Amino acid sequence: MKLNQLFLACAVALSVSAAVAGEVEVLHYWTSGGEAKSAAELKKIMAAKGHAWKDFAVAGGGGDNAMTVLKSRVVAGNPPSAAQIKGPAIQEWAHEGVLANLDSVAHAEKWDSLLPQVVANVMKYKGSYVAAPVNVHRVNWVWANPEVMQKAGVAKMPANYDEFFVAADKIKKAGFIAVAHGGQNWQDFTTFESVVLGVGGATFYQEALVKLDPKALNSPTMKKSLETFRKIKSYTDAASPGRDWNLATAMVMQGKAGFQFMGDWAKGEFVAAGKKPGKDFLCAAAPGTAKSYTFNIDSFAMFKLKDASAQKAQGDLAAAIMSTDFQEVFNLNKGSIPVRLNMSMAKFDDCAKLSSKDFVDTAKTGGLVPSVAHGMAISPATEGAIKDLVSQFWNDDKISIDDGQKRLVAAAATK
Repeated sequence: MKLNQLFLACAVALSVSAAVAGEVEVLHYWTSGGEAKSAAELKKIMAAKGHAWKDFAVAGGGGDNAMTVLKSRVVAGNPPSAAQIKGPAIQEWAHEGVLANLDSVAHAEKWDSLLPQVVANVMKYKGSYVAAPVNVHRVNWVWANPEVMQKAGVAKMPANYDEFFVAADKIKKAGFIAVAHGGQNWQDFTTFESVVLGVGGATFYQEALVKLDPKALNSPTMKKSLETFRKIKSYTDAASPGRDWNLATAMVMQGKAGFQFMGDWAKGEFVAAGKKPGKDFLCAAAPGTAKSYTFNIDSFAMFKLKDASAQKAQGDLAAAIMSTDFQEVFNLNKGSIPVRLNMSMAKFDDCAKLSSKDFVDTAKTGGLVPSVAHGMAISPATEGAIKDLVSQFWNDDKISIDDGQKRLVAAAATK
């Protein structure tokens, strides 16, 4: 009798354990130094909750490779628990009916009160949460090497493009590369959208690059943006085509180049290399964009799963992503800032504190705008078309400003 009772107790314990512990297979593209370190923190939190983490990392900074793999898995009826997806692509997956509803977790954790509405809307489909935001990256940054600036006689970070070109000329004359750049279309557009924002302001940016209004795209302001963008190209080096973003960051880090236009994941590379902000590298909003903020939000969409333990693990993953502990440690590693509005920034550096202040301020003023370059604003098809056009313009000086502007209008009409 006692043996039967013992057997029954063990069976109950095992069934309870199985109901609680599950496996989360997570598809992501965090493979560089600061990014990989950040992903490891999420794995640690899930392990502490008793869940097994199955890492599914697909290299490629822009995430294109990961999305190709994800499509094949979903079509085969074998989706991962969670995948790194963002912007309008979240709604596209939700429209296909393959994403899980996260409202029970979101309501319990009060996500609506913790996120700016513009961010919460990106995570929802038809009013329900289907994705969990990990962080906020500011895209409109310029990074600089202070030693290079000093040697070139540049006293401060440029506040507008007139100042920027004066500084770039001095750096070039001193024998350094003025602008470290990598030759991929998303990197080209990262620079381009910061130029449009700096030349035209947040309202113009919304009209031209988010609403794709032909009038704005055809305007003198866009012409000025294209002229400024082309001029920046003249300060890059001949070896930039095909270069990865983190290698361009390394050029600034190693004192080979003065400036880099790049989101704050670049800071993750500096920090991972033991560099100190304000001493070894400088940060500033891209010229003319101090009152604006282009955001890129990493997020995980959760896919519909049949297994109850896997669903429980999935819910715990969503809660863990938005927890204060993870938001702090993850973003300290990644170079980004917490997406939660009530977070203490005490442990963060001055670049992050400035980013957090501007994130909160621009959410109130209308200066908080989605990054087109990083998949936060428009449909993937249209985004791809205008990215390709902007890269063609960047790489081919034979395309005139007027012709480039006409081609941009045509690319923006792509559905």
